[in-house]
Amino acid sequence: MIQFLKMFRIYVTFMTFMVLSPLSFSAETITLYAAGSLKKALTDVTASYEKNYQVDVDTTFGPSGILRKNIEAGDNPDVFASANMAHPHKLALQKWGSPVVLFARNKLCALTQANINVTSENLLSKLLETDVRLGTSTPKADPSGDYAWELFKKSEAIKQGSFSRLSAKALQLTGGANSELAPQNRNQYAWVMSENRADIFLTYCTNAVLAQKEVPTLKIIKVPEDLAVGADYGLVVREGTTDHAWRLAMYILSSEGQHILGKYGFEAVMLSE
Repeated sequence: MIQFLKMFRIYVTFMTFMVLSPLSFSAETITLYAAGSLKKALTDVTASYEKNYQVDVDTTFGPSGILRKNIEAGDNPDVFASANMAHPHKLALQKWGSPVVLFARNKLCALTQANINVTSENLLSKLLETDVRLGTSTPKADPSGDYAWELFKKSEAIKQGSFSRLSAKALQLTGGANSELAPQNRNQYAWVMSENRADIFLTYCTNAVLAQKEVPTLKIIKVPEDLAVGADYGLVVREGTTDHAWRLAMYILSSEGQHILGKYGFEAVMLSE
């Protein structure tokens, strides 16, 4: 696996050199569908790409599972960047055909109200308290919800009965087809917490950082190692699309794109040793 990653990085470096040479102006527009947790980072990546290569990128961000279903129903983006590997793999098997590439990683954190006395050490016991409202995203529609359920499964090995208690009490507040959206220009998780809809919200660490920037009183708690859940982000390009779409994908994998992802707290896997 390590050798494969090294070889792939060499391939990416070579292809980046070959295909990211300056292009003449093109009226073509590339369409990118991407996970909501990537909105800030990929907005910057696509802006950089547009500036350097004079190709417009039309972006749509949302829960990866819902985006995948929209694609299956007829939407036709050129590139899909998901918060897991499963959704792009499903598209690749169905009709997209091109390989799925791991391009970034994330982790779950606990975003909490200021008045909740919680630490990494007592996180599980606090989540299990009956009067503590636990917020998550929506499983299947949003990978963040699926990752929360993975944490619940891990909790069962620590305290018997935890999975059923946590999965039963979890408030699926975001990422679903009918989830209430934050007002424009508000961070979804900062808004949910500022509206006091949960005491603790399990979300990506990158989302938690953005929420805390908007609402500084919120606390971010690291999930302990025995409960930790990592998120692998997958990228796939629609087979038969244009060279510009492939160049955008390569740009996301290039050092420029990976540095931007790293700036927003993602683990930029193409820069990892």
